Amino acid sequence: MAPYVSPAVSGPLLELERQFLDHSTVIERWFREQWREHTPPFYGSVDLRNAGFKLAPVDMNLFPGGFNNLSPVFLPLCVQAAQAAVERLCTSARRLLLIPESHTRNQFYLQNVARLAGILRLTGMEVRLGSLLPEIIAPTPLMLPNGSSLILEPVKRKGNRLGLDGFDPCAILLNNDLSGGVPAILQGLDGQRLIPPLHAGWHVRRKSRHAAAYERVVRLFSEEIGIDPWRISPAFRVCNGINFHERAGEECLANQVDALLADIRRKYRELGIKDEPFVAVKADAGTYGMGVMMVKDASEIVGLNRRQRNKMAVIKEGLIVGEVIIQEGVRTFETIDGAAAEPVVYMIDHCVVGGFYRVHTARGSDENLNAAGMEFRPLAFDTPGSIPDCYLEPDAMPNRLYTYGVVARLTLVAASVEIEEMASTPDGADANGRHDCHSTTEAA
Repeated sequence: MAPYVSPAVSGPLLELERQFLDHSTVIERWFREQWREHTPPFYGSVDLRNAGFKLAPVDMNLFPGGFNNLSPVFLPLCVQAAQAAVERLCTSARRLLLIPESHTRNQFYLQNVARLAGILRLTGMEVRLGSLLPEIIAPTPLMLPNGSSLILEPVKRKGNRLGLDGFDPCAILLNNDLSGGVPAILQGLDGQRLIPPLHAGWHVRRKSRHAAAYERVVRLFSEEIGIDPWRISPAFRVCNGINFHERAGEECLANQVDALLADIRRKYRELGIKDEPFVAVKADAGTYGMGVMMVKDASEIVGLNRRQRNKMAVIKEGLIVGEVIIQEGVRTFETIDGAAAEPVVYMIDHCVVGGFYRVHTARGSDENLNAAGMEFRPLAFDTPGSIPDCYLEPDAMPNRLYTYGVVARLTLVAASVEIEEMASTPDGADANGRHDCHSTTEAA
């Protein structure tokens, strides 16, 4: 059974769900046209926030690490979508090398790897796991809580091809986001597909770049079905030249926070929204919810104490934060057993394949839920999130999930555009040539 989520949607979001239902034929045709122009990423996940008056993505991951949190009910859909993705890559592909993160002691992550490998094997691929860890010098079994095991093997380079002893793969799937950069062993491969491409890793990728692509995609989509794009798109701004340890860039950051909060307040007044605006200040690169703080007033940025600055200064792989995105805060009004909850939607190729609720009993509706102490509740429902039921009310669970699936797929289109743009600017410069502290979007 799906977890009980409360309260029921009403007002503006109910109207948005009704719009999506009324225009589902137009929406699905629009997506089909997008996939003719853009190749979807192999997989991805998106964190959504439902405020009741606004439904928006707050993070998009091109190296999803929570397949173990999906309901087993959706395994067939995962396999079907993965088959489509494999056929898009190479119809004759037989062998795939999966390269995971180096979290060999994180049992939850290893269960994700096992679930992902299992899905890929059910597509008819021979799948083996290659490790970039220098201490893995021979096939190494890692035990899982259910009694099964994974075998990690050392990757080997032979000329311009990567593989394992006795295993020459057709393609290489990264479940490693390359936050620390690209190892030399992955560079200059020839004749093998590397998925996602190297320039999709966090050593190059920026959240602000994705946000800009998403903003453009949403504008086109909203014109197609006649909705206010603000309802599904968080406003954002960017500051570079930040050093939290040395307090460099504080004034720029405070000014951008103040300006974005002013934009949000104007939009709230226009729509009669009584909630207190806030913004999320995040490292512009990186994942795992690191380098994130919620801010309701610019003075909070100037007055950071040592502990807060240390928390914001460093992200995964010990990387120093030098660029931040200031993103419009979207509170969640969804709860499970009284705890704040937000949906996380998973996609393979261009299909929604499931999801779960991230739940945090110690965090509020306007706080970051991607933090220590979070729990996951699988979304187990009777129909896929890409199929609405027009005979039910707009806020019925299948239609709520369809709405979530539409917004999630919009992020996937944006990720496709983002990857294409990064391919033409692989040095990591902004696609629009911006490097300095700047504003990118207004809320009004």
